[in-house]
Amino acid sequence: MQIIQTVVVKQILTENSKQQLFNTYQSKRLQLQKECDQLQFELKRLEKTKSFSPGALKKHFEKEIQMRKEKIKLVEFQSEQLHILPLGSELNEKEVQALVEVKVGDSWDERLGQLTIIIKDGIVEEIR
Repeated sequence: MQIIQTVVVKQILTENSKQQLFNTYQSKRLQLQKECDQLQFELKRLEKTKSFSPGALKKHFEKEIQMRKEKIKLVEFQSEQLHILPLGSELNEKEVQALVEVKVGDSWDERLGQLTIIIKDGIVEEIR
């Protein structure tokens, strides 16, 4: 019988992966900033049309802008933490699903122990 099990994928921090992560964080931050600017622009444009309630409109747009600003703070924090981490650190990247073969007589605890895949510069380094 086959069952589905969650497998953690971890990345070993190298100079290349550190730079890629930093670039990813920067592009996320820029995208979120563009979205904030666009929302500000749309708010001003819609306020001029006077076809919506100004209070509700402003409240909705400010909520959306605030959510993006919180995400920007999170990305900036992650970027700061990335600079602190030493090379060789293991970072949780994601979780994937894997099929595991289970047969009569297998040790249940061993079969369903947490599997981990270690990646270094895009290449599978180890499976634990």
